[in-house]
Amino acid sequence: MRRWQVLAGVGMVWLAAAASAQAPYVAIEQRVDPQQLAEVGLTPAQLQALNRLLREADARVPAAVATAPAAPTPSPMFPGLDDGPIEANVTGQVDGWQPGTVFTLDNGQQWQVLKGEVKLKTRRSNPPIVVVPGIAGRWFLQVDENLPKARVFRIR
Repeated sequence: MRRWQVLAGVGMVWLAAAASAQAPYVAIEQRVDPQQLAEVGLTPAQLQALNRLLREADARVPAAVATAPAAPTPSPMFPGLDDGPIEANVTGQVDGWQPGTVFTLDNGQQWQVLKGEVKLKTRRSNPPIVVVPGIAGRWFLQVDENLPKARVFRIR
């Protein structure tokens, strides 16, 4: 196990202790598996300093909790899906796309193709398109519902 993983574990233990606020301080040696503690490689002096810092932090937690701002609104489970599709027209000619192709829309937005490649049978002038949101902030540009969508990202 890496040091940062052990230290992250120590941090989570500290946060759990801080959340209970009323619980008395418990030394790090009693909170963490001895093998994990040994992997961190702290000297006895460093271990003592860490315990002192955690004890002092625990003493400050009740005051901090009382004045803490309200919790932020949780973010959606699938960012981007709350956004609706964007319907517009491409300005200019479209005969296909490949990674790097930039589409300028009549609403002023510009979208660049990240993935996908299509060669249209006939060139289209100012075609209507739909930019559809996907999971985790991904967007897909659709020129025709019978064609594959291009994965795009907004550049302007």
